[in-house]
Amino acid sequence: QVQLVESGGGLVQAGGSLSLSCAASGRTFSNYVMGWFRQAPGKEREFVAAIRWNSGYTNYADSVRGRFTFSRDTAKNTLYLQMNSLKPEDTAVYYCAGDRNPFTTAQAMGNRLRYDYWGQGTQVTVSS
Repeated sequence: QVQLVESGGGLVQAGGSLSLSCAASGRTFSNYVMGWFRQAPGKEREFVAAIRWNSGYTNYADSVRGRFTFSRDTAKNTLYLQMNSLKPEDTAVYYCAGDRNPFTTAQAMGNRLRYDYWGQGTQVTVSS
């Protein structure tokens, strides 16, 4: 049973930084694509960033590129999302997700419908 557990959310002022973690367990993730998505009140869940577990290749939404960094520690089975220069519009519940399809293309990494497993989410609030 795959389990994804996010942590690290909180309240931060605009311009500040937060680091989210996602502890993954229950499976070997070597062929997985792992993603971060977020959902603000009244809005659809949107893509933030993705990483190929094997290679470390990353893909980012335009809205966060250059500010967020997605990384993984394969020994600890843990993923990290370092968020810098945070803006009020980054406020949302952030979800960690796993796509077990090893053939997911870079273009498809942002499609939330491709992801099979989801964490419970962690709240990030950025005050202005």
